[in-house]
Amino acid sequence: MKDGVNGVALAVFILFFVAVTVMGFLAARWRKAENEHSLDEWGLGGRSFGTWITWFLLGGDLYTAYTFVAVPAAIYAAGAAGFFAVPYTILIYPLMFIFLPRLWSVSHKHGYVTTSDFVRGRFGSKGLSLAVAVTGILATMPYIALQLVGIQAVLDVMGIGGGEDTNWFIKDLPLLIAFGVLAAYTYSSGLRAPALIAFVKDTLIYIVIAVAIIYIPIKLGGFDDIFSAASEKYSAAGAGGLVPNAASQWTYATLALGSALALFMYPHSVTAVLSSRSRDVIRRNSTILPLYSLMLGMLGLLGFMAIAAGVKVQNGQLAIPQLFENMFPDWFAGVAFAAIGIGALVPAAIMSIAAANLFTRNIYKDFIKPDATPEQETKVSKLVSLLVKVGALVFVLGMDKTVAINFQLLGGIWILQTMPALVGGLFTRWFHRWALLAGWAVGMIYGTVAAYGVASPTQKHFGGSSAEIPGIGEIGYIGLTAFVLNLVVTVVLTFVLRAAKAPEGTDETSPEDYTADAGDPGVQVELPPATAGTSH
Repeated sequence: MKDGVNGVALAVFILFFVAVTVMGFLAARWRKAENEHSLDEWGLGGRSFGTWITWFLLGGDLYTAYTFVAVPAAIYAAGAAGFFAVPYTILIYPLMFIFLPRLWSVSHKHGYVTTSDFVRGRFGSKGLSLAVAVTGILATMPYIALQLVGIQAVLDVMGIGGGEDTNWFIKDLPLLIAFGVLAAYTYSSGLRAPALIAFVKDTLIYIVIAVAIIYIPIKLGGFDDIFSAASEKYSAAGAGGLVPNAASQWTYATLALGSALALFMYPHSVTAVLSSRSRDVIRRNSTILPLYSLMLGMLGLLGFMAIAAGVKVQNGQLAIPQLFENMFPDWFAGVAFAAIGIGALVPAAIMSIAAANLFTRNIYKDFIKPDATPEQETKVSKLVSLLVKVGALVFVLGMDKTVAINFQLLGGIWILQTMPALVGGLFTRWFHRWALLAGWAVGMIYGTVAAYGVASPTQKHFGGSSAEIPGIGEIGYIGLTAFVLNLVVTVVLTFVLRAAKAPEGTDETSPEDYTADAGDPGVQVELPPATAGTSH
């Protein structure tokens, strides 16, 4: 690690950061609609985004700064097991093609802003809707925190994070400034800000990956030497070389499958999908988004490169920023750091908007102020988006970083428990609302308790996301085990409750709602045609 501040890299980083900040504030005027004071406008960008904007927004949303740092860091530390992220992002898109167009159609027809809106409308249950909303907010908080951890990792490597003995305020001041800027333009511009910034973020990331995948191997003597160095390290550590050993294979497979099922349950993923202007936009995106999976595979190779380059760090998440610092000229290291930093801002903004929408629509309006006007909803959502970010900041500043990482894995365990209600509800109303609520509770309790019992070298509890699968005796992803338990309880109780003729609640949707498209009778189009047509 270089001593002191890397001035050139810092200057380039600040230049890009200022540029996207200006873009964030200008986004409020981009494709401006007549009715600004509604959640459709502030929280969903007027539901008007076309194929490319949605592609960049979803890419910016799902492939976060922490992906940039954590996937190769996992490979740096644990070997090829860290590549589970690649097959899981491949599994996602066929699932997305099947169920998200249906969610888009029914949400457009009924003006749903969140997944909880849909669940309440489909099953006639405010309790189930509340469970889905609380789970979404809970799972999103540590995810936002991890974006701030990504920025902090870059600041540390550039030399402005301060040492361990530095006053905490001085040490965290750059992070506080970045947070303040993010909060301000999210408040003023809503979803339009991350949609516009996503163009810059993704372009920077593709440039950095393309250069890294060619330039670094040339400096290190080629991929043959890189893989040899990595294999030696894992063999020496008893990890069995590059390929995961037999004991790890269930963990790898269940983590990939469980993560794939969970990803589009997250509120921020759904928010990006519902902001698109037609169901065809989602279908097209499910065919072109796999380009990001190709990028992710290349990104993972950086973990092997860090080993071959002799990068030594106590904190694994600093491995890739440190690799860039060591291998690139200072000016291009600044570009790479900016890609990671901006890559944190886009998803953090979308996540805070999504969590705020859940609170406003499914807690504030359903339980506190049922007669809230669209203006009041928007005002509450803006304020809650700030509170969510403050919560994430407290999380980052007050907790050990390894804990934050493992809490994010807990977020995946939690959000997966909303799948029976959401995806099940899109295709059938056979599940009983009370059975879904009971299944959710069982999955949440089992998943949380099992994760609490996992220890790691740095902590006694929440030390990982894998534990023994009951009845099989293999180690697997807790989230998937909890999901299976959830599903079993839901199915069994549905049979019981249907036999007992328990009241089922009112379904406000109809079969044709799930295939409706923009322009069909009754499909809500929020933007006036003249405004909507100016930028297509």
